[in-house]
Amino acid sequence: MNTELKYKIALSLIPKIGHVTAKKLIAYVGSIEGIFFESKKNLLKIPGIGEILAQSIIGSNVLPRAEEEIEFIKNKNIHVFFYLDKEYPERLRHCDDAPILIYTLGNTSLNWPKMVSIVGTRKATSEGVAFCNKLIKDLAERGHDPVIVSGLAYGIDAAAHNAALENNLKTFAVLGHGFDIIYPASHKPLAKKIIEKGLLITDFTSKTMRDRNNFIKRNRIIAGLSDATIVIESGEGGGSLITADLANSYNRDVFAVPGRVSDQFSRGCNQLIKTNKAAMLENIEDLEYFMGWEVKNSKAEAVQRDLFFELSDDEKNIAAILRTENELTIDVICLKASMPTSKVSPILLNLEFAGIVKAIPGKKYKLISPVYL
Repeated sequence: MNTELKYKIALSLIPKIGHVTAKKLIAYVGSIEGIFFESKKNLLKIPGIGEILAQSIIGSNVLPRAEEEIEFIKNKNIHVFFYLDKEYPERLRHCDDAPILIYTLGNTSLNWPKMVSIVGTRKATSEGVAFCNKLIKDLAERGHDPVIVSGLAYGIDAAAHNAALENNLKTFAVLGHGFDIIYPASHKPLAKKIIEKGLLITDFTSKTMRDRNNFIKRNRIIAGLSDATIVIESGEGGGSLITADLANSYNRDVFAVPGRVSDQFSRGCNQLIKTNKAAMLENIEDLEYFMGWEVKNSKAEAVQRDLFFELSDDEKNIAAILRTENELTIDVICLKASMPTSKVSPILLNLEFAGIVKAIPGKKYKLISPVYL
């Protein structure tokens, strides 16, 4: 029996102890096992631990259940990652409410250069599914090779997983329950395909009751795993809006596909755009521009090559300077180009309009499209 894992699982099972509080307990006590043997008096000294939480820890009887879960994990070949493990998803680790443990089925890394969440309504329209399919196909064809993350639900989620598999991209499905079931049951064949080319992910143990709140909780993992969250069709109160809000709280990029004001499942997306909670996404070029992703296929490179030769000598010079550095402030650009700010500023603006340069926080500029001398 893996004693360390037993106590990790047991900690996640203590009633009323969430993931934020669990991390605080580990930090103050110094070990996971020590939490279960700490006196009530000492527990009460920990900030945020009152009488109710202290009693919940002291009175918990979760170790037998944790031992039972370990047997389930062994039988199902499930991988377990603790939030301090090197293999734990790095993006998720930086989220305050990230789970202390996640369970995965599959055999691929949780850390990839590019990861994109695609979510939306369960009652997707044919137009929404078509947009999802084209976007993912374009992502694959233009050489971005992102992992597509979603929630295995009906509608946009399933469309995103299927499109990723069809275009030979890895896809991760985040579940709102343990691995003893697959919900919806009709998606068992899809889940099997995902395990072969990606991962099923959850922070719930087996025998967890299928509860609506658990599906809401899993949204933090969908948002936290990814660099960007894309909402394709959502009603005014859709769960996808929760995922978008979470992504914003983690300082991740959020995009929404606009639609007609009269369309029920465009209202949520339109509201995200209207309230500046999401950037408008109409095509792959929008995503590339905002994310600063270079296009790798030959067709796109040819377009950029032609564009470069239409630039003025000064514009070529600025682009060449930015090409040698990852990102530069306007002062450094002026110094390297031996040009005044009054001349460099409009050049940078023109390059930004042309999709060659992007302004980033800190009054810096970054080259985002391949240019050729």
